Amino acid sequence: MNTKYDLKDRTFNFSLGIVKFCTLVSKNPEVKELSRQLLRSGTSVGANVEEADGSRTRKEFANKMTIARNEAREAAFWLRLILGSELLHNKLNIDKAKYLLLESEELRKILSSIIGKIN
Repeated sequence: MNTKYDLKDRTFNFSLGIVKFCTLVSKNPEVKELSRQLLRSGTSVGANVEEADGSRTRKEFANKMTIARNEAREAAFWLRLILGSELLHNKLNIDKAKYLLLESEELRKILSSIIGKIN
């Protein structure tokens, strides 16, 4: 995403994009299970950032941010697998998957930077 958001907004929008993408592609039976895995990891990124915001300690904050980063990494895996499997035949869906993949990688880098500054 080129638009600047605060991290909570950005991860919420990423999660929302994942939900919409999975809704579209889960109609394809071959992609259905992959999209379930993507839905779990992709929406967990924002949920863990939200939880981190309510942390009482630096350790708890770092732990939730680490989980969010790991979930972003997992979401990227599922997106790469979906794209690599060539099961998507609609150009719009392929473009959405590529966009979400890029965003998951950017979020991972942002979260890694935050974690590095905490530790």
